[in-house]
Amino acid sequence: MQKGIIGKKIGMTQIFDEKGNVVPVTVIEAGPCVIAQKKTVENDGYAAVQMGYGDMKASKVNKPMKGHFDKGDVAPKRTLKEFRLENTDAYNVGDLVKADVFAEGDKIDVTAVSKGKGYAGVIKRWNAHRLKETHGSGPVARHAGSNGANSDPSRVFKGKKLPGHLGAEQVTVQNLTVVKVDAENNLIAVKGAVPGPKGGVVVVRDSVKA
Repeated sequence: MQKGIIGKKIGMTQIFDEKGNVVPVTVIEAGPCVIAQKKTVENDGYAAVQMGYGDMKASKVNKPMKGHFDKGDVAPKRTLKEFRLENTDAYNVGDLVKADVFAEGDKIDVTAVSKGKGYAGVIKRWNAHRLKETHGSGPVARHAGSNGANSDPSRVFKGKKLPGHLGAEQVTVQNLTVVKVDAENNLIAVKGAVPGPKGGVVVVRDSVKA
């Protein structure tokens, strides 16, 4: 991983490219993030930097986290994430990481917690088929149907697609394109949609498949 940053999803809009085509974009407030901790191969067995995003009142921080921030002489942050960057030597504790680490045309992966949809049936959750609504199939057109065999194997296999909690899980959308970077206001415009609600925390990294 060459670069990464923590941010907040602002919402979606559209911009026009140089040919006049409309491009749907998601605006992300990327940073500024502060390096709260630096991990080294000698001390920790691997090299990484820990970034903090979002200011937080000192009175809201518990004692262990207060000690963690005090050790690096860093103001308390609401969100902490680790990035295993290839060039960790270029960063020191207290350094600021801003939106300009990314440039127009970069390919990125965006990770966030998706919108929670609550308890959902198999049709909404897994795109299951409906049953027929004629010939006496009864009021079960949207039910799950058969769950498995009878005496053998006498159980429902793990991973069976059933009703349950939908959404509110970590999702990564890969190979998105950075359309525009506003370094002054720490904004990144990304082509397409990213997971999560407006105001949700997102993690932006350079794409693993680009």
